[in-house]
Amino acid sequence: MHTPFASLPAPGGTLTVGAGIQWVRMPLPFALNHVNLWLLEDEGGWAIVDTGYGTLETMAHWDQLLDTLAQGPRGNHITRILVTHGHPDHVGLAAWLQDRTGAPVAMTLGEFYGAQVFWHGLGHSWKQEALAQFRLHGLPEDRLQAIEASRDSYRAGVPHLPRHYQRMLDGDRIEIGGRTWQVHVGHGHSPEHAGLFCAEAGVFISGDMVLPTITTNVSVPASSPDDDPLARYLASLDRFQALPDATLVLPSHGRPFLGLHERLEALRSHHAGRLGILQAACREPRCAADVLGDLFGRELDSHQTIFAMGEAIAHLNHLEHRGSLRRTLGADGILRFVAIPA
Repeated sequence: MHTPFASLPAPGGTLTVGAGIQWVRMPLPFALNHVNLWLLEDEGGWAIVDTGYGTLETMAHWDQLLDTLAQGPRGNHITRILVTHGHPDHVGLAAWLQDRTGAPVAMTLGEFYGAQVFWHGLGHSWKQEALAQFRLHGLPEDRLQAIEASRDSYRAGVPHLPRHYQRMLDGDRIEIGGRTWQVHVGHGHSPEHAGLFCAEAGVFISGDMVLPTITTNVSVPASSPDDDPLARYLASLDRFQALPDATLVLPSHGRPFLGLHERLEALRSHHAGRLGILQAACREPRCAADVLGDLFGRELDSHQTIFAMGEAIAHLNHLEHRGSLRRTLGADGILRFVAIPA
């Protein structure tokens, strides 16, 4: 597995990664400090894939980018906006760009309505729901208080959402600039994540489903506490195995890379290792908060703790669904998992 690109696109600029495909890199206000977006040459202009986190800084970079495109032979007309999924760094400026350019927004149903529900409904109470979930799974009160004091990063990154959209479905074929891009839906990281594969270009826009150096977060939301998203994520990786190994993968974080099949195997191996660690750790009853050190081995800030707890619960739930662990609710109100003897 390797990247063929030594350079990064400058803020507000682009870098060519294939014929008619431009790489855009926008800043994020987190430890994960960037998100990759993509411009695809289209009839009469450009299609955008993902939009960035909704801050004034990102808007200024878009202003600069659109001004730069206006000086080029294709101009800066935006023909459509494709959103891989409803997380803030991807959908954050979709409505802003739609209002500015008049371009339609395309998403899957699960991502469009998931984002709408989160922004309008759960967006007001997600923190309290998450705190209750994390308390049930043993997170100490001082860490719960730190999360409660942190800002609402979803609404901070999504000023507003598109009011209407064009629905994408798994298997859809979308014509962009004379090429066909097929929608490959993945699950586990978000409800109905849309990746885009172009056989002619040999390119897969993988979004957050396949990343080159880090693993995508797979969490159990408080709204479905007994869910097994890890099973769906692993099944998605198996489906991506059908794509050619020589495919150039364009991920949402990190650099574009070659070696898809090797990376898929590494991701499966990573999660198998995590599951093995937890199976061994749960010889005695353990809660999710107990195993954060086993899984991550470092100090976590409040933002990271939210994702880490969600991922720990996802792995514990997966082992329970697999019949390897059972859960017990203690007299202290904490949910713990213990290995089932073979």
